[in-house]
Amino acid sequence: MDWQHVEHGFGPLWNNNSRVLFLGTMASPKSREAGFFYMHPRNRFWPIMEALFADMDDPADRVGTTADERRQFALRHGIALWDTVESCDILGASDSSIRNVVPSDLGPMIRGSRIRHIYPTGAKAAQLYKRYCHPILESEGLGDIPATPLPSTSPAYASKTLDDLIGMFRERMDPEDLSASRD
Repeated sequence: MDWQHVEHGFGPLWNNNSRVLFLGTMASPKSREAGFFYMHPRNRFWPIMEALFADMDDPADRVGTTADERRQFALRHGIALWDTVESCDILGASDSSIRNVVPSDLGPMIRGSRIRHIYPTGAKAAQLYKRYCHPILESEGLGDIPATPLPSTSPAYASKTLDDLIGMFRERMDPEDLSASRD
């Protein structure tokens, strides 16, 4: 496998009603191909979002399988999505190989929305957020937004079941953020 320089390829998802920001590292090859977040079929991000945010009494309130259905679900529930890295050098989809980082600018999203909490998903996303993104936010006067690391939803993090991950997200997330779509 050779090093590849990758550009993110698609922009963040958010609107002025977004309240929570989930941050990955860099979109995977499958996600870049689909032009949307967490599109690898074995990534567990979307099943977790459905378990945490969907109104289970409303059969129409589901994440779906297409990028458009997932986009609508996220926005309906106050969820913003972006990655810590705008471009980098990487080996395949290996987050641990990321180098030569150009960080994403989170400022416009924060200023243009109601985001009150940032949740990096995975240890590498948390590390990159702390090293690159948070200092930029601090320099823009936006450094007081809490950031709580969450576990990776990647199929590479197979030691945890889907139920384990749902429980870990629920335990670590602010209860007010879990009701973001209901206020």
